[in-house]
Amino acid sequence: MADHIMSTYKRLPIQFQRGEGIWLWDNENRQYLDALSGIAVCGLGHAHPAVTRAISEQAGLLVHTSNLYGIALQEQLADTLCELSAMDRVFFSNSGAEANEAAIKIARLYGHSRGIDNPAIIVMEKSFHGRTLATLTATGNRKVQAGFEPLVQGFIRVPYNDLDAIRTVAANSNNVVAVLVEPIQGEGGINIPDDDYLQGIRRLCDDNHWLMMLDEIQSGMGRTGKWFAWQHSTVLPDVATLAKALGNGVPIGACLASGQAALMMQPGNHGSTFGGNPLACRAAIAVLEALKQEQLVTHAAALGTHLLDGFNTALSGLEGVTAIRGRGLMIGIELDRPCAELVGRAMEQGLLINVTAERVVRLLPPLITTVKQADIIIEQVGELIREFLTP
Repeated sequence: MADHIMSTYKRLPIQFQRGEGIWLWDNENRQYLDALSGIAVCGLGHAHPAVTRAISEQAGLLVHTSNLYGIALQEQLADTLCELSAMDRVFFSNSGAEANEAAIKIARLYGHSRGIDNPAIIVMEKSFHGRTLATLTATGNRKVQAGFEPLVQGFIRVPYNDLDAIRTVAANSNNVVAVLVEPIQGEGGINIPDDDYLQGIRRLCDDNHWLMMLDEIQSGMGRTGKWFAWQHSTVLPDVATLAKALGNGVPIGACLASGQAALMMQPGNHGSTFGGNPLACRAAIAVLEALKQEQLVTHAAALGTHLLDGFNTALSGLEGVTAIRGRGLMIGIELDRPCAELVGRAMEQGLLINVTAERVVRLLPPLITTVKQADIIIEQVGELIREFLTP
């Protein structure tokens, strides 16, 4: 019974007992293909042998000591992340929201260091950055914010993929210190900006002495066919945030910073009791090693192209499909009407999907998905959408 659990989720009527690869089994031993990866978390699928082994071994050695002491595994993980990202320093947390909180605090410290008393951060419509008070304020979704007023001050909202809107803010505000943006909007409906969008933000940040801060919580860790989605462009951010797939289900977040932004945090400015503990870092190290050894980042790029081509063929000419978007294994199929009921229909057929922004079927399959398994997803999702849209 769930009588004693707060009603913060509208849960589906199902409970899973075990998983292996891209498959899950419920408590009645029914099998499901997981095309959602726990909302982009289980990039290596379920019960990945290397991650399982790392967690088990570390749990038998040392789980936690606190950040009062040095943590060798944390240092090793930070070294690897900085090597992959070309960033300079890392702060470890337990979640994406916490990673974004760290980014926001870096921006405010940066602003105050420049003599700006009321620093402001430009954020985007339809964005999602978390559910803490600061991150839900930064989020561009009124439903997330409703009931939690007064919200945190210091955010200026503009449309996504609109450089002119940012230029207008630059011309009319003197207290902006940073831009916080998702390279690809996930919760907002798999929205992919123009090719020059991130480069344009980088130039505006450089021209105005702002920090460029990228939320890679959903798009990072190889999901888009690069280690980080910003690597599809030529930019390097000042701050970037990670979580979700970094631990393949073990809670860990990270705030990466470079240049002046990497020097903002000093002892006493920020902290986390559990952040970057030995268990979480050991799991994340195993995830990174598996992604490298199995060449899953390049695989995600190729498989994403295969999925997009497949859906474009399967749904060609179907009235009611307004867009098919994707990069790597972030796929969104937008319909001309609300389609939340497709989640339940898919579940009845042994397929786990998601609908976001009311009318976008969101697919985030594990990076270990094979071409054969991708074809199953194309066939099942295509059939579901056709049945849904056909009178």
